[in-house]
Amino acid sequence: MNEEKSVKNEPAAQEPEATPAGKPASGSQPADSARPKFDQKRKRILLAAIVVLLVGGFFVWRYYAQFVTTDDAQIEGYLHPISARISGYVTKVTVDDTQFVEKGTVLVKLDPTDYQVAVELAKAKLAQAQAEAAAAMTGVPIVSVSTLSQVHSAEADVQGAEAGILAAEKRFQEAEARLTQVEANNVKIQDDLGRYRQLIVKREISRQQYDQAVAASKASAAAVIEAQAGVAAADQRVTEVRSRLRQAEAELRSAHTRPQQLQVTRARAQAAAAAVEEAQAELHRAELNLEYATIVAPADGIVGKRTAVVGQNVSPGQTLLVIVPTRDIWVTANFKETELKGMRVGQPVRIHVDAYDRDYRGKIEGIAGATGVQFSLLPPENATGNYVKVVQRVPVRIVFDPGQDPGHLLQVGLSVEPRVRLH
Repeated sequence: MNEEKSVKNEPAAQEPEATPAGKPASGSQPADSARPKFDQKRKRILLAAIVVLLVGGFFVWRYYAQFVTTDDAQIEGYLHPISARISGYVTKVTVDDTQFVEKGTVLVKLDPTDYQVAVELAKAKLAQAQAEAAAAMTGVPIVSVSTLSQVHSAEADVQGAEAGILAAEKRFQEAEARLTQVEANNVKIQDDLGRYRQLIVKREISRQQYDQAVAASKASAAAVIEAQAGVAAADQRVTEVRSRLRQAEAELRSAHTRPQQLQVTRARAQAAAAAVEEAQAELHRAELNLEYATIVAPADGIVGKRTAVVGQNVSPGQTLLVIVPTRDIWVTANFKETELKGMRVGQPVRIHVDAYDRDYRGKIEGIAGATGVQFSLLPPENATGNYVKVVQRVPVRIVFDPGQDPGHLLQVGLSVEPRVRLH
């Protein structure tokens, strides 16, 4: 028991001596001074870490805030349905489905025989129309000169007839004056003959004088007859010249109708020229139909939905195959209406193609003028009373920067994720 007491009393013997009041023991002083310093250092590090995280988070938020992205997007393009423009028999098909073709590549050939014959026939009709037009145009100046000549000639004939009438009337007046003079002389001579006849009975004059008086009486009577004939002839001449004047006036009126005939001739020439143009149009149409017998690719693309086969009879408008474009393509991205605030035409876009896990560069080309549901077959009607607000989506058209797809990997309908940089 004394040993146990000694053991129990050993710790008490090892306790340090008490120190004066207010002074720590010499053995515990370094540990108590290092602990506050460690806490302060840890607080500074924690505060610095928080500041760094806040600043970094701000910059990260600011960086990602300038981007807008969506997964509701796909590649689109105008499909080119290749159809026949004329009816015909398919003689050759040079392409097949999934084959890449360039613009201008021959796709399908139709039998051109009928259209070649039509071209030759149209050429013959054109040559005939040109010959008829040349003949009609040659007749125009001839008729024009002839018309002018006839008018001038008729006018001259009228003037000549009018002058002839004046001359004939003057001669008629002269003939009447001569007849009056001759008749007056004849009356005197006949009176003298009567007196001579009484004197010859009484034998107061000689027979010779009487015979002279008889001869003078006969000559005077003959002169009267001659003057009367001259008057009649002059009157006939006046009648003839007046008839000639009427004929000349009729010819002048007929000549004045020649300009209308000239117009008719010119109209025929114009009709012939129009026939030439019509024949040229027919030839052009025949040549186009012959050209349509060879169907070529309107753009670069990949062949799809081919239905044309050799031996098939096709009709105008019948679809033979489809060309899926590989160059004229774009992305239609349906962004939420809340994401359009900072979106502008021309902003750069990074386009991620899911199929190839590749990124392409592009830019915004346009923003639709209405939301996507407005282009649907049955747009919603919000005036029914059971309206529920839904965030709408607006189609945005994004085009690729040129020269990024030399292998023609991009295909219409592929899903993409565009990322628009707003600032």
